[in-house]
Parts: sequence; structure tokens; C-alpha cells
Amino acid sequence: MIVVAGEALVDMVPVGEDELTPLAPKLGGGPYNVAVALGRLDVPTSFLSRVSEDHFGEQLIKRLHASNVGTDLVQRGRENTTLAVVGLAEDGSARYAFYVEGTADRFVEDPGPLPEDAKAVSFGTLSLVLEPGASVYEKVLRRESKRLLTALDPNIRAGLIEDPGAYRARFRSWLPDVGLLKVSVEDAQWLAEDGDVIEIARTWVSQGPAAVVLTKGGDGLSVITATGQVDVPPVKVDVVDTIGAGDTVQGALLAWLHHHDALSVEKVRALSTDEWAGALTYAGAAAAITCSRAGAEPPFASELTAALGG
Repeated sequence: MIVVAGEALVDMVPVGEDELTPLAPKLGGGPYNVAVALGRLDVPTSFLSRVSEDHFGEQLIKRLHASNVGTDLVQRGRENTTLAVVGLAEDGSARYAFYVEGTADRFVEDPGPLPEDAKAVSFGTLSLVLEPGASVYEKVLRRESKRLLTALDPNIRAGLIEDPGAYRARFRSWLPDVGLLKVSVEDAQWLAEDGDVIEIARTWVSQGPAAVVLTKGGDGLSVITATGQVDVPPVKVDVVDTIGAGDTVQGALLAWLHHHDALSVEKVRALSTDEWAGALTYAGAAAAITCSRAGAEPPFASELTAALGG
């Protein structure tokens, strides 16, 4: 089983092209999307978060169940659901404004050791920024890294980071406890305060992770390990929007590792060039499907199999 830890929220997404277009609610949040992607790709998955008891919270729980994601680790609270208002650029890329004050996911409590059948745990996005929940998730990350493959996608939302220097230092402190790091080129440059992303990734690999996967938008995907670099080209697709694309990459990577019995730091470190090419191709194809439809809608296994020609 893979545990995904972090926030669930509602994206308010434009549904038209004029300046006064209405906004429609779409269920999301980086970790939530990762969990949905994993469940839809036939991976035993459990979501760890605190979810509101309001209407949006009920819908978030229902969608987890519909996507084959377990909710035994979900805590419930009377606080409101976090909202993210999404604006889309001409290329379909997303910009976010967040409403997070006093919302449910910030008040998650430490569940204690994760279930014995868990083999990996994934973290990321707002949940590692907003206190008091950020410190809770950090505690879980450090504790579980001694037993499980820990995966991290920082998924930077700079507008919510009050002290960038302190956050960058905190990120670096996590690296010894991270087995697999997935990061966009833009986020890598923000975290390192600019520089060549390949060299940045190599530095991070030397500090802990078995691999750093770079998402490069229209330039495809790369992975940097201690033994080299593997690149795969982008999948051509008519982009509706990019909401949830990076989250789908994270979920699909973990799904590939699950399906190939490689959910451990040692096994990730031992993957061959051909195996990494297969993993990145799988993740890229999954993200392309997500980009082809509105909102964060990761593919089901049958859709991805068809896209890959299987």
C-alpha cells in the first residue's frame, strides 16, 4: 500500500474564456490528486489528511472512494475546506490564489506509525508549508523514512511562503529523509535560487534522494541519479489546462514502481536506464491525459493502457 499525506481542497476553475467567466468547483489539492491518480491506476492507496465535514469535504471523500482510495487515515473536522481560485494563461498553465486561513487540512494530527502494509508515503504542496500541519507532516516524513520509501513533490506555491529563505533551509533538511524527489524545473530553480537544473538535481541526489525526477513541461521528463541521467520526450496532446499534471506524474511514477516491485530506496537506486525510460514514459503519458481535460482528472488504468498501446 502507498500512503499519500497532505491537503485536499477545492479548485475554483474558469469555465469560459471571457473576462467575466464563471468559476466551477473542481476537487483537488496536490496530495489529493496524487492519491486519486494512484487509486485509479490500481494501486492500493490510503489518504492521510484532515478533511472538512462541510459539503465540499463530503464530495472530496466520495471521490476518493470512487477512485479506489482508502480513507481509514482521514481525520474529519468542522473547519471549512481550503479553496484555490485558478486563473489560466493562454498556454493552459495555472495560477492560484488560496483561501487557507483556519481550514481543515491545517489541523491534521499525527496518526502515529503508518500501517504495517505501507511500502511508501508521498508528501508535498501546501501541507508542508502551512502550520501547524506542516510540522506534523514533517514528523511523519522523518519517522517513516527509516522504514518506507518516502516521495516528495514540493510543488511550490510561493505566494504562501512568508519566509522563502527559511523554507529553502527546511527543504534542504528534508533531503536525507527523501527517497524519491519529483520537482518541476521552475520549482527547482526557485528552491536553489536559480542555476542549472541538472546540476541542482545532482547536488540534491548527493544529499539523500535515490533519484530526482524533473518535469519540464513541453520538454518532457528527466531523471537524475548517482549514475547518470535519462530523458524522455513530451507526449503530444491538445492541452485544455495543466491542473494536476505534476501530481499525476508523481502518482504515476509511484504506480509504476508499485507494479514493478520497486517501492524501496534500494530498488529505486538500482533501476536501469531502460527501466527509468519506461517509468518516465508511463508517467508522461498519464500526465498528458490529465492535460487533455479540464481540472485534475488523472486517468484510470484502462485509459493509460490504451494510450500506451497496450
